[in-house]
Amino acid sequence: MSEYYFDTNDVISNIDNLKAGDRVFLSGVVYTARDAAHKRIMQLLESGEKLPFDLENAFVYYAGPTPTPENMAIGSCGPTTSSRMDKFAPTLLDLGLGGMIGKGPRNQNVVDAIVRNKAIYFCATGGAGALASRCITSCQVIAFDDLGCESVKKLIFNNFPLVVGIDSYGNTLF
Repeated sequence: MSEYYFDTNDVISNIDNLKAGDRVFLSGVVYTARDAAHKRIMQLLESGEKLPFDLENAFVYYAGPTPTPENMAIGSCGPTTSSRMDKFAPTLLDLGLGGMIGKGPRNQNVVDAIVRNKAIYFCATGGAGALASRCITSCQVIAFDDLGCESVKKLIFNNFPLVVGIDSYGNTLF
């Protein structure tokens, strides 16, 4: 297994080199979205409305951070179970989403969409949200504020530790 340090802007251009099991320390812009936010994003797509962020080569982290403590950019920010977003992921990948971050296996439709779109699925360590938050330097709510922790947030990662769970060839840790 290899180890890489990438900015989110560089992942897609290096996607052919990333293999399931590789460790990646990711920096750059990542958006949070969980179940409720995904439902709203799909409603916006269906009605032809503008999305809260450009999907093209974007990365979505399936997380719902806790409230932000004083002197921190964000509260605990660990991954949620990715399979809950499996019904949304193929559509978002087909529209240009570059990658997803979460925990656990994905269904075959998601794997097929990853391969079809040369995308990637990263796994974050579950149960380590407080430690992960130290690798997030900025957090800004950009959509669906009424959803609280499930609102869409723009995060800035700084060497956030991940493992390639499903690579662009469909190889998987699971």
